[in-house]
Amino acid sequence: MSLCLTVITQFSFALKPFNRQITAFPLRDPSNYEKTCNMTIKKNPILTLIPARMRATRLPNKPMLEIAGRPMIVHVWEQAMRAKLGPVCVATDSQEIASCIEAEGGQAILTDADLPSGSDRIYQALQKSPEFAQTGQVINLQGDLPELNPSLLHKLAELLGENKWDLTTLVAPMSAEDAKKSQIVKAAISFPHGPEKTGRALYFSRAAIPDGDAPFYHHIGLYGWQVSALKKFVSLPPSPLELSEKLEQLRALEAGMSIGVGVVDHAPGGVDTQEDLDEVRGRFAS
Repeated sequence: MSLCLTVITQFSFALKPFNRQITAFPLRDPSNYEKTCNMTIKKNPILTLIPARMRATRLPNKPMLEIAGRPMIVHVWEQAMRAKLGPVCVATDSQEIASCIEAEGGQAILTDADLPSGSDRIYQALQKSPEFAQTGQVINLQGDLPELNPSLLHKLAELLGENKWDLTTLVAPMSAEDAKKSQIVKAAISFPHGPEKTGRALYFSRAAIPDGDAPFYHHIGLYGWQVSALKKFVSLPPSPLELSEKLEQLRALEAGMSIGVGVVDHAPGGVDTQEDLDEVRGRFAS
């Protein structure tokens, strides 16, 4: 744990702006490791935290379930490291998960088991750093995205860099058939300048929204936070809509926070059910 906190301290004071690049590329191909980017943009280093807990209700012990012979959380951590945006740490309630990540050469921070959301977990992880006040922005990467394309983290950081949103997130177009699946979260978004520009989130739901002819958007479980907004968020009790939909981002909307949304071509395969896990395992094996 001390190693991870040292990394955050260095992130707070020592890291300087550097060039990073963005592109889309095939996953799990070692030849593409250095192809994370083809377009160069300037970015400040940014901390990525991956909340992970063992007590998932729909898929118990989810972070440690194996995909291609390795725990899911390791695949997620590796993809975050490939983005090279800055330090990457796993925030977890499990010594087993922490030891697994540390065995791979990564860093982990132990957090309380009874925290109500992933955002609460990453905030507590930040509190364990004595330099918390110097960390102005953080990426919250959901721990069940083993097929994450690292370029999505660059897109998220780019939106966060606009400095006009309390938090930012990503969506991808989806079919009407997929919109019927309750395990896939849908987003209703206002795009005043078209979907090629940053939009504003209006609502998130497990139901197929919006109704009518408007397109469906698949919400991707990635968030970029202004830490000041994250501090406010975790001080609030879970909101009525959050509890109803079981979606923590609704707490932010009900509190009047602004959520900037970027559109990407494809959503990575998330793992919420055994069916999802079987499908991801099949893709890794192909």
